Amino acid sequence: MYSIGFDIDKYLESQSKKILERIEMFENKLYLEFGGKLLNDYHAARILPGYMPDIKVKLLKTLADNAEIVIVINASNIDSNKEIGDTGIFYDGDVLRLIDELRKENLYVGSVVISHYLGQPAAVTFKEYLEGLGIKVYIIHYIPNADYPANVQLILSDKGYGNNDYVVTSRPLVVVTAPGPGSGKMATCLSQLYHENKRGVKAGYAKFETFPVWNLPIKHMVNLAYEAATADLNDVNMIDPFHLEAYNVSAVNYNRDIEVFPILNAMFTRIWGDSPYSSPTDMGVNMVGFCIDDEICARASRQEIIRRYFNTQLDYARGKVQKSALSKIELLMNNTGISPNERPPVLAALKKAALTDSPCVAIELPDGTFITGKTSSLLGASSAALLNALKHLANVSDDTLLISPKEIEPIGKLKVGYLGNENPRLQTDEVLLALAINAAANKTAELVLQQLPKLRKSEAHSSVILSHIDIAVFRQLGVNVTCEPVFQNKRLFQKN
Repeated sequence: MYSIGFDIDKYLESQSKKILERIEMFENKLYLEFGGKLLNDYHAARILPGYMPDIKVKLLKTLADNAEIVIVINASNIDSNKEIGDTGIFYDGDVLRLIDELRKENLYVGSVVISHYLGQPAAVTFKEYLEGLGIKVYIIHYIPNADYPANVQLILSDKGYGNNDYVVTSRPLVVVTAPGPGSGKMATCLSQLYHENKRGVKAGYAKFETFPVWNLPIKHMVNLAYEAATADLNDVNMIDPFHLEAYNVSAVNYNRDIEVFPILNAMFTRIWGDSPYSSPTDMGVNMVGFCIDDEICARASRQEIIRRYFNTQLDYARGKVQKSALSKIELLMNNTGISPNERPPVLAALKKAALTDSPCVAIELPDGTFITGKTSSLLGASSAALLNALKHLANVSDDTLLISPKEIEPIGKLKVGYLGNENPRLQTDEVLLALAINAAANKTAELVLQQLPKLRKSEAHSSVILSHIDIAVFRQLGVNVTCEPVFQNKRLFQKN
């Protein structure tokens, strides 16, 4: 059952006030790093029930006249065709989507920065493509791990940040964001501070980072869910030693911010003779921890850790992450006593699969009702479960035929005979299209189709790995879906 665990009105008021206070600290220009996602922050929405995925945009719109947005993408993510976990969109495609969405909200996107640049062919191609669209593109070069972040003298020189492009901006508040983590947002901000200082501009820096939540315990489930979400990045929550030394107060930060703090501290010291920050935590403007219901958010975070566990298993089975990422989440779950079976649809899907000896999908609706579907000669398990869930929501009998076999069979023959598909069964997008066509003449089909919005915030689990299409459709419908890391067949090459 869905419960509200986040006070969004309190958050909007306190977060807006905090950002305005930070802007006032600096006279000419503030680079505000937006950690996490500016748009579609579904991770936050899942572990903080009541949080709006696009709340940061609402905050930014109050500052729109003074703000411009710079989007950063890691060249390695372009080169590897890395996907955004919640959307399945590649990082480079998500940059374009972000620009479109922000422009739709009348927010000004000034440029795109490609970070960790080593001349990767895909990054070069993407840069040329963006420039062809009239979008300004700047380069932040890769600094070898042997020098970054320890070699402050090199980094704060013409051979370090001085080797990067200077990102031309025109407004006092520069919001630096990215499609996902590890994109190089902080490096972009620090590089800009270096260049601004050379031009005589007194620029500042602050960080709008939702996770980890600094004023929650390090082992709080909300913070552990962040570790699970970034397992492939080797991010680790840590007690901020600088904050503890300065104030004798424990605050939670993560390793990359703590590691880079001496660089920022040295940079501010060079600019003003003294740093305005005593710790990485001081840099932040995060008020999330003051707006949560502890019990509800901890419970939601446990479920998110399990979802991340299954999703990482899926990525590992598909060869997208290393074993270390999966091992990290397994260790996290063992240390906190979390079991995959705590995810309600898991046992329902596995039980149905065992009874029918076929792939099965179980959906837990927002009211706690479980609906299952199994693979048949005409429908995939996802399609069957989806239809059964919609029938239930419409109070339509299970026996009611919404799409006849005579309508499904020609579609299967088309897929196999003409489109080269080995699987004739209808996937979720195909079954919804067939249902929509029937809805024109069939009032019951129309009623069933109208139930789609009620699926939002449902949970689903499959006994086998689902196709990219089925996973994408579930996500578009607002259903959180996971899979057992088992392919339906033993082929080495798996079609989407």
